[in-house]
Amino acid sequence: MYTVIFGRPSCPYCVRAKELAEKLKAERDNFDYRYIDIWAEGITKDDLSKTVGKPVETVPQIFLDEKHIGGFTDFEAYAKEHLNLYK
Repeated sequence: MYTVIFGRPSCPYCVRAKELAEKLKAERDNFDYRYIDIWAEGITKDDLSKTVGKPVETVPQIFLDEKHIGGFTDFEAYAKEHLNLYK
């Protein structure tokens, strides 16, 4: 499973998403991720909106195997349900 996290450094939920991805990568052989700093890459929320297919107001925006799943809360819920997080 490959995850892409679009975030920015000053965002606490982005930091938490990256920490969760690090934890999953350490615990699972089939998990890897890439963190993209939208500020460093010059990516705007409008750019993200086009990628997601709907208006984006917040970051992080997270994709699992190229499928948009949402923000940190959605990522954490997915990990708990499908990746045995916290079990």
